[in-house]
Amino acid sequence: MIEFDPRTLNNPRALRNAFGTYMTGVTVVTAHDDAGNPLGFTANSFASVSLEPPLVLVCLANTSGNYATFANTKKFAINILSEAQIEVSNTFARPVEDRFATVDWQQGPNGSPILNDVSAWFDCNMFNTVDAGDHLILIGEVKAFDNNIAPGLGYARGAYVTPAAEAKALSKRSGMVVSALIERDGKILLQDDGVGGLTIPLTDDVSDGASAALTRLISNSGITAEPGFIYSVYQDGARKHQHISFLCQAADGEPANGVFTELSETTLMDIADPAICTMLERFAAESHMGNFGVYYGNEVSGEVKPLTTGS
Repeated sequence: MIEFDPRTLNNPRALRNAFGTYMTGVTVVTAHDDAGNPLGFTANSFASVSLEPPLVLVCLANTSGNYATFANTKKFAINILSEAQIEVSNTFARPVEDRFATVDWQQGPNGSPILNDVSAWFDCNMFNTVDAGDHLILIGEVKAFDNNIAPGLGYARGAYVTPAAEAKALSKRSGMVVSALIERDGKILLQDDGVGGLTIPLTDDVSDGASAALTRLISNSGITAEPGFIYSVYQDGARKHQHISFLCQAADGEPANGVFTELSETTLMDIADPAICTMLERFAAESHMGNFGVYYGNEVSGEVKPLTTGS
């Protein structure tokens, strides 16, 4: 019999983590307000509902600043973002005054704003709305749509998923270091770096590819963990290599090599590699919110692209 502690239901973070294991796409939902101004929000709660009639749905938080408009609009569009549109997702997830100022868009055949370069779009009439707990379900009847071959942007466990981009990165076998950011209950597996400090599991043996290197790192740690998604990609100019770090989820059990450790200020002082220390500082900050992004840049500076959905 499966054991379950009912008290877990009162832990929103635990429930959110469970919901987050389901991989979704990322969309931007758009409409016009009463004055004709375009507005929209990022959401990953999209699903197809019916072919006859053609229906789709998306969920909107009751606390959203867009709630009044979308609860009463007669038309809206769902734009499925492509892998190249992480920044578009961020723009429509943040409290930006004019979210459309930095994106290219045009009027859809049914009248709602359609973003350029998306993987697919659906221009809809409002079919129905359904109150559901702390969200409103918008059900749209598709009146026009289109799609192309651009791979869609994914989202799982609080992080972006970009399969095509990750496959390209993984194909680069020379001059690469692979590391594993192995997490359990907010703690990270840290190991002795051999010179009196701490580090995360890492290797420059990528002769058979980054995926195989990651599998070995997990195996050598002596724990069960699921190989995760790319959390950070940066060029280390000082060491002349590309560093790819994967965020992985660990199961119960004691590691054979290393200790799961809280990322306190004292612990971070023991991380000798400044780039890894910066990455762990970012993880410590993001883990409190349950939303993670992907870092692109070098060992000194770069860009982190976080995501908060349904706002």
